[in-house]
Amino acid sequence: MRVGILDHFGWAVAVTAAADGEVVDRRRIELVEPGLSPAPVHYDAASLDDAALTALVAEVRASVARCADAAFDELDAAVPGIESIALRAWPAHFPADLATLRRAPYESRADAVMYREAMGRVAEQRDWAVRQYDAKAVLARLADDVLAAPRERLGPPWTKDHRVALAAAILCR
Repeated sequence: MRVGILDHFGWAVAVTAAADGEVVDRRRIELVEPGLSPAPVHYDAASLDDAALTALVAEVRASVARCADAAFDELDAAVPGIESIALRAWPAHFPADLATLRRAPYESRADAVMYREAMGRVAEQRDWAVRQYDAKAVLARLADDVLAAPRERLGPPWTKDHRVALAAAILCR
């Protein structure tokens, strides 16, 4: 079993597929606990000093790890035998210092990188192989009928997010 994930600020779509590409599970997973900023760098950095931003980022990062762990527990219970997870690609050497993260273009990407790195660490702790993908590239590599077929069988919701996550699950072995 392979899981493809398309994340957003605070939540993600997860699609699990068998080796033959059949969708065996789809779900929305929450990635940050209620009451916390889903994008501390993008939404809150301008109004916080370095100490407050550092504390908020650490709190959100820990929340993402807890939420991902709980979501992956539920997924693993529902669909045993997960071998890999595909996450949108992130730069290998993304800056970590606040002065850089506060500036464009890093400010708009820092939170997404934080989510993907945290999910990747949680997946690695489960011995799931972590793969990275480019959303446009995976969609372009699969025929539309392959990506649309699950909607006929499963019904809605089956959005572009679901199609991207399925494509990633199928192609990122």
